[in-house]
Amino acid sequence: QVTLHARVELVAHGANQYTLTLRAACPGKEEVEEQLVVWVPAGQELRCDPPFASMGGDVVQVSADVAPRSPLYVVLPQPLGGLTVSGGCPGDPQPPQAGAVLRNHDTPLTLTPRGLVLAPAGGFTPSEDIQTFRLEIEVTDRHGHNCSGTVTVEVLPSRRPRVTFLKPQWDVMVPAGIGPLEVVTHVCASGDNVHYTILAPTAPALFTIDEMTGEIRSTRRLEVAHTRLLVRAYNALHPTDHANATLNVTVQGTDRRAPSCVPAIYVTRVPETVSTGSTLVTLWCTDPTGGRGSLRYALEGPSASRSRFRMEGPRLQVNTTLDYDSEDAATVGFQFTATIVVTAGGQPPRSTRVPVLVTVTPVNEFPPACPNGATFTVLETAAFGSTVGRVAGTDRDYPRDSLEYSLEGGPGPAQPFSIDTHTGEIRVVGPLNSRQHKSHRLTVRLTDTRNDLDPAKRQSRLCDVTVRLQAVPDQAPVCTPEVQELRITAGPGGRQPVTRLACQGSPDGTALAYAIAGGNEDRHFQLEGDTLFYLPDDRAEPCTFVLLVEVWGGSSAPRRSTMVALVVHVNPQTTSVPPSTPTPRTTLLKEPLVVMRTEAVWHPPAWFVAVLTLSGALLLAILGCVAQSLLRR
Repeated sequence: QVTLHARVELVAHGANQYTLTLRAACPGKEEVEEQLVVWVPAGQELRCDPPFASMGGDVVQVSADVAPRSPLYVVLPQPLGGLTVSGGCPGDPQPPQAGAVLRNHDTPLTLTPRGLVLAPAGGFTPSEDIQTFRLEIEVTDRHGHNCSGTVTVEVLPSRRPRVTFLKPQWDVMVPAGIGPLEVVTHVCASGDNVHYTILAPTAPALFTIDEMTGEIRSTRRLEVAHTRLLVRAYNALHPTDHANATLNVTVQGTDRRAPSCVPAIYVTRVPETVSTGSTLVTLWCTDPTGGRGSLRYALEGPSASRSRFRMEGPRLQVNTTLDYDSEDAATVGFQFTATIVVTAGGQPPRSTRVPVLVTVTPVNEFPPACPNGATFTVLETAAFGSTVGRVAGTDRDYPRDSLEYSLEGGPGPAQPFSIDTHTGEIRVVGPLNSRQHKSHRLTVRLTDTRNDLDPAKRQSRLCDVTVRLQAVPDQAPVCTPEVQELRITAGPGGRQPVTRLACQGSPDGTALAYAIAGGNEDRHFQLEGDTLFYLPDDRAEPCTFVLLVEVWGGSSAPRRSTMVALVVHVNPQTTSVPPSTPTPRTTLLKEPLVVMRTEAVWHPPAWFVAVLTLSGALLLAILGCVAQSLLRR
């Protein structure tokens, strides 16, 4: 307990504050030095300053880099009649204390009984933001008078430069045979009051560092090829302000063998449906001078192939889809090549290359697709083998549109069509009749081929195809020849055949009808189907008949028919007769011969004639110019 007495009268109007420095030492202890501020109030009553005792309290702003336990604020002038300060030597009795008391304890700040607000013992934590601490303080003098108030301490971000290294990591080469206490390298960090220390490795302690200069020296002859040091630079006044750096120390002249890897070359086949992120191979690589942890893995090679893969440590993984059906895959022959580069630390780096060849195999992913609007039209008179149309199916699998076509049910009377297996062309293989079927609905099966590594994995789809029959109007029958001249000899007995007409009707096979339209007034001829018969009589003289036969087919109206002209010369059979009185000869009048002939005449339009004329004139002019130039030469 320390008691202060005034030697002279203290006048507040003359000097109301004294700053004293006290030194105290207990037996066997170090000397302690503290500052004491004595306030001389004007009256006997204990009063708190207006900012401190106001509703909002007093506000103090300090920097975050103030020294630990630095005074930040003085609560109140000391009460009159001396100040009792809590303290003393261990074991001494403590009298009743008078001074300032902190009501809230959720703060790192310290309040002394004499009313001094001190910074934390470890200093403030560095921060980019303003830190705020609010203190509620009650002050009591030895006479029992008290007052209270609040103080808000705002800690502003430090403006001093922070401790930093120029780069967080660098490599250091040490010559072979370096001995103890030889300088290896020198580190340097920017900031105030910078000191240095080595954090790792702690055992064995191969290096030492000068705390002030950052000079690193070896502690023994270095035998290892590689060492990693973790160095810290810090502000001696503010240890929380620090930065770390890593040094890779390599001793030259050591083993320079490259890493060895298993497998040394990697060749594989994968389906195109392999998922992204799948691991294709895991390399097992070792460094002759260290372990696996010091190795780095990277990919190199063509961009089109390298982008398909990635390295996750020693694992080669699929980076993007390996689509067999893309043009990019077809360009490289469905084989992607890359090289895994395995590098060990050191100067120069030691590396090993592992070639990689990945072949992508096809997977039949998509079924064939039917064409849109597969409808065709064909004339009902189309000949056997005529092309109706082509079914153009599609398939997204590579190779594109490699399909086979087949017709469900096959060709038959109800389905007079066939389809080409490879091209999908539909052809006519039977008679067509629009009266019986206006259209035919065909079911075509599309089956993909060569889209999977397994030939048995094929997909198919049924497509509906409609073939409409276009009716052809009935045409007049065609007879060959249209005019015939025949000679027969009338014989005894019944009717005798004269000729058989060769006529062809419509392609649908409709039966033809025949009738004698003229020249048979005497009923000497008879038609049965397409055969003409002569009914003989007792004529003794030769005679000639001109018959017109009408041939038609179908029942449509109006009827289309063809006339066939037959000139029949009938000679009576010769017999021996006795001589008789000559009889007068009668000459039969011959009927006129009617010959029907159709000639096709083309009447071109006027514009065609004009264009043809102009073209001929231009051609003659060009020929004339060419001939003239040749003659001049």
